[in-house]
Amino acid sequence: MSDFGVELEWAALFVTCALGSSLFGPFEVGTDWWRLVARWALAATLTIASYAFVGHWALALLGSFLVIGTAAHFRWCRKHGIHPFTAEPKAKYRELRGWPSQDQTES
Repeated sequence: MSDFGVELEWAALFVTCALGSSLFGPFEVGTDWWRLVARWALAATLTIASYAFVGHWALALLGSFLVIGTAAHFRWCRKHGIHPFTAEPKAKYRELRGWPSQDQTES
């Protein structure tokens, strides 16, 4: 493990971004592009910057983002009656996110 420099953090960020975008992208279709970029930029900046101070423990910061984000997601979904994996009912999910209904986007 000591043979790795900051490359390990970059690889973890890449995998997290690739999997996160692939798995959760369908639930972010109405989100502004700049918010998506800002979210990843913040996670990358904090992870890489913390590497300078704590070394590979910076990966724990990235992991904590994932755990805290998942917990917040489940809590929000439960509070609003949305299924956390399927975002159903879709109309209610879109309404809560402030997006137009599916019918309005097709017209």
